[in-house]
Amino acid sequence: MESCESAAAITILSVDDHPLISQGIASVIESQSDMRLVGAASSGDEALSMYRQLRPDITLMDIQMPDMNGIDATIAIRQEFPQARIIILTTYEGDARALRAVKAGASGYLLKSMLRKDMLETVRQVHSGRSCIPANIAMELISCAGSDALSKREVEVLKLVADGKSNKRIALNLAISEDTVKAHVKNILSKLTANDRTHAAVLALQRGIIDLNSPALSAKL
Repeated sequence: MESCESAAAITILSVDDHPLISQGIASVIESQSDMRLVGAASSGDEALSMYRQLRPDITLMDIQMPDMNGIDATIAIRQEFPQARIIILTTYEGDARALRAVKAGASGYLLKSMLRKDMLETVRQVHSGRSCIPANIAMELISCAGSDALSKREVEVLKLVADGKSNKRIALNLAISEDTVKAHVKNILSKLTANDRTHAAVLALQRGIIDLNSPALSAKL
């Protein structure tokens, strides 16, 4: 009887580089008779390798990890296994990376703060073939994809702002005028509803608009 239940259980691969989160996920899954945790990875590279071996029904994928991040891992897995069902885990509601993850083929989206409340139902819905993105998160994603999204050039400027570059230095780096840089910065502050350049950089990092390990930004944080 036990083996039959195990065979029918939803198999899950957990991917997160924070031990406490991984332990929490394992604890919740182990309490369910219709679910079975078959593996736990701590990086995107490891997730891809373990997915190839285990072929889980559901993968719970942290969006921000060292080496290969959750988006790249999602893309890599679905390139090899188009049927893969992946649920993205993130800390921030307004995470622009989530939009890229959904475009990459993720079937679900979960805030880490809501894991104990929503994870089980999300897993079951995604396993049944449905997408599961909460309404408030869907609105955030629409906002990220809408007219207020930063342009490619604005993102380039913002990365240099986050790296502590002055307008003059940014202009030299991008081969544009300093007035153009000022105009881009003004647009960035408006679109992000940021108080100043540092605030814009912090918001962009939190929302996944930029992804960098800048000493200058780390010092500001």
